[in-house]
Amino acid sequence: MIGWAISGPIFRYSDTWQLVINTGTTIVTFLMVFLIQSSQNRDSAAIQVKLDELIRVSAAHNTFVGIEHLTEEELEDIRARCEMRAKADRIGERSVECASNRARLAGEEAV
Repeated sequence: MIGWAISGPIFRYSDTWQLVINTGTTIVTFLMVFLIQSSQNRDSAAIQVKLDELIRVSAAHNTFVGIEHLTEEELEDIRARCEMRAKADRIGERSVECASNRARLAGEEAV
C-alpha cells in the first residue's frame, strides 16, 4: 500500500485517479467473487443431482436423497447413525470371519 501511495507523486497521478483505480479494482474483485461463487453453487447442485440419482438407482437407502436440505443437527444425527451401522457391520464381518475360520479348522481336524 505504501508503494502505491508513493507511486502517485512519482508518476504524477492525482489522488482522484488513484481513488478511481482503487474503486474499479474493488468492484472487479467483488464481481469476480460473485461469479466464482455462482459457478461453485451450480457445480455443487449438479453433483448433488448426480449423487441423488446414483442413490435412487442403487441398493443404497433412498432416504438419503435430498438430505442436503436438512438442518445441521439432523445431518449430525444421520451421520452418527451411519457410523454406528458401519461399526456394527465391521463387528459382524469379524464375527463371520472368526466363525468361518473355526469351521475351517474344525473341518481340517475332522479329516
